[in-house]
Amino acid sequence: MDDSDGATDGTEVDDGDDVRVWLVERTYSDRDLLTLVYATSNGGRYLRKERAGRLGGETTAAISVGDDRLSTVDDETTRKRYAEEAVRMKEKHAPDDTV
Repeated sequence: MDDSDGATDGTEVDDGDDVRVWLVERTYSDRDLLTLVYATSNGGRYLRKERAGRLGGETTAAISVGDDRLSTVDDETTRKRYAEEAVRMKEKHAPDDTV
């Protein structure tokens, strides 16, 4: 899918108002908390999800979320890092690949 399909800011728009975001960061805390960060291909917007590490569940390369759930990346260094990782994930994985 072309990154600009249906969006004016370079993000990928899935069905309806959902935006495809790619896994760009995964961290575990010492309290068994898993933090996942998904970002748009241009790195400008992101979603942070937290869950108990023991709950398991699959982590996929990408998810689709409502546009209103995304936050804006304010730091240029972080935006660039998220963009690079999102593009890498997009090139190597299908959205529903377990990673």
